[in-house]
Order: sequence, then structure tokens, then C-alpha cells
Amino acid sequence: MANVSSQLEHLQSKYVGTGHADTSKFEWLQNQHRDTYALYLGHGSLLSYFAIAENESVGRVRFNMLEKMVQPWYVPQPPTTSASCLSSTTLIFLQWTAC
Repeated sequence: MANVSSQLEHLQSKYVGTGHADTSKFEWLQNQHRDTYALYLGHGSLLSYFAIAENESVGRVRFNMLEKMVQPWYVPQPPTTSASCLSSTTLIFLQWTAC
């Protein structure tokens, strides 16, 4: 079992998209987003399919997908725990779960 976990750690350090124990939901989704566009760009037939569906040239579709691939998929919002934005029910729950 130790051999399998060491191989997994090696793969996770080598490839960004494989994730690790500290990977957030945001990072995982962003990797999925970029991997999906990389797949579309790598297969010419899929790229042609999207070009026909969007009524655009293959070059324009490729450019648009590359632009989307580079841009962040989602900007995470910092968690807010101020009392002004929480309901009374949430405050009671937070008092019960507070350490």
C-alpha cells in the first residue's frame, strides 16, 4: 500500500490537475474547466463541430477557447460571518457549533 501512495504522491506533484489533499473545490473545478478546453482544442473534429454549431471559423473558435482557458473560471468570494448578513436561525446554529 505504501508503494501505491508514493506513486500517487509522485503523480500529484508532477501533474497539476491530479489534485492533492489540500485541493479546494475552486481549484478542482478550474482544473476541470481547463482540461475540458484542452481536450476540445486537441481534437480537430470536436473543434470543427463547435465551429459549425457556432457558425464561426475554426480559427475564431480556437481563439475563443484559448481565451476562456486562460481566464479564471470563477472568482471565489471570501466567507462572510458578520452578524449583519446572518439570520437569527443561522446565529443560533453558529452558537451551537462554536468551539
